[in-house]
Amino acid sequence: MRYIIDGYNVTRRDPATEHADLAMQREALVARLAVRGRDLLGSGPIVVVFDGRRGGGADGRRGNVEVRFSRDETADDLIARLVTGAGDTVATSDAGLAGRVRGVGAAVIGAEACFEGRRARRRGGRYPAATAGLPPGANRVTEELKKIWLTDEE
Repeated sequence: MRYIIDGYNVTRRDPATEHADLAMQREALVARLAVRGRDLLGSGPIVVVFDGRRGGGADGRRGNVEVRFSRDETADDLIARLVTGAGDTVATSDAGLAGRVRGVGAAVIGAEACFEGRRARRRGGRYPAATAGLPPGANRVTEELKKIWLTDEE
């Protein structure tokens, strides 16, 4: 799976970067995805696309994150050209772009998928004791120990 990120669409919706200047928005997003991209999105290469020329700078790479600038076209047009089909997922909250890339078979996830505060959801309510190597009934043992060790005298 390859993830194509609509750069400024994400940074302008992210409470952590929405008020920063464009250079800081770019740096924060790319740094976050280089470190936590797998946790936030899943495994696979990440391409972040920003509008513009970056003041004459070149495209770049940080870890498994490729950074592209749209240059003489819009970021939306570049993203639409990059999408090859069902193996791509585009992170954007732009309805127009989402419709374009879905039309060629790409999946779409909201911009918030790239936010730092996003955490994986657990199924069910409590942490299952079995996943920590505890035998069935371990909670009952804990309750008995509390009765023995913890008294009202403390």
